[in-house]
Amino acid sequence: MAEHLLDLGNGFWNIRGNLRLVGVMNIGTQSSLVRLSSGRFVFLDSYGFGTEITRQIAELTDRGRLVEAVLNLHPFHTLHCRTIAARFPRARLYGSRRHREIIPDLDWQPVTVDSAEFAELYADDLRFSLPAGIEFISSNPRIHAGSVLAYHPASRNLHVDDTLIVLPHLVRQILRQPPVSFHPTTADALEHRPDAAEDFSDWAHRLASAWQDVRTVCAAHSGIASMREDGFGKALLAALHLIEPKLAEVTRARAGRLRSG
Repeated sequence: MAEHLLDLGNGFWNIRGNLRLVGVMNIGTQSSLVRLSSGRFVFLDSYGFGTEITRQIAELTDRGRLVEAVLNLHPFHTLHCRTIAARFPRARLYGSRRHREIIPDLDWQPVTVDSAEFAELYADDLRFSLPAGIEFISSNPRIHAGSVLAYHPASRNLHVDDTLIVLPHLVRQILRQPPVSFHPTTADALEHRPDAAEDFSDWAHRLASAWQDVRTVCAAHSGIASMREDGFGKALLAALHLIEPKLAEVTRARAGRLRSG
């Protein structure tokens, strides 16, 4: 799969990149470039793109001079942070607490991407949402459900790493799945409190309403899904419906362990 830059309109470009597990299976990854109303740019997540995309990005951003920040929205996506920091040394680097712990030598901004203060920084152009009820940074590095979702209202595009996935169209048809699904580790990511699943469900309902105008979902390791008019909200709630039994199962199991312990 060749990496490529997709122009999704109104100042939003999505980079479909390569990520190989154990050097073999290419599960893909992504980054997005957003033109702000100021005329400057931010990257959503880091990716070390190759020569052709470097050329295209240079043309868009005055050889990188207009890139003001890189917003790293998934705490476990750290592989390309050093590369993009070296290519855009003037850009401010934002990330999570884990980014700072894993790569302490980079010049991270003190504000973390999961904070309300961070969301205010780009409120004129972007909307951010942190899922309630699940851990943003799990103690288990295999659990990747937590991330900050970024919505660009001007283009109606949503950038999301892992929290939502997009299954291949044929797989969705065969399994009768909605256009988007929640990450398989979502239930395991529930915070250890009785009302965590309820909080997660409430968050999903709020997002389905607030971001119902989403036109395109760009997901990290799976692909892109185009939404019909007002279709994102329905798709998100359908995805929630599919995992509610697992959320309830994990909640019951944890409650049982507490009672027996």
